[in-house]
Amino acid sequence: MLILILLQYIVVIKLYNTIYRVVVDVWNQLEELLKSKNITRYKLSKLTGIGQTTLQSYKDGVEPSFKNMCKIADALDVSLDYFRKDD
Repeated sequence: MLILILLQYIVVIKLYNTIYRVVVDVWNQLEELLKSKNITRYKLSKLTGIGQTTLQSYKDGVEPSFKNMCKIADALDVSLDYFRKDD
């Protein structure tokens, strides 16, 4: 029983790490795009209606909602595909 619990824990940790890396990659792409367009996070917040605290949470590794990613892509005039990781 203990082994099963440990295996489940390991799977959950690996899944969390994978999701975290994807979110961090998206945030890094977003920051590069903001820099290239000379847009601050404050201005992005105003353009999208997404609070600065929410944007900060994305930087900290919280997964953004689809709705908010659409708002961000629209505000920055890019496709959602821009944020997809190329494999």
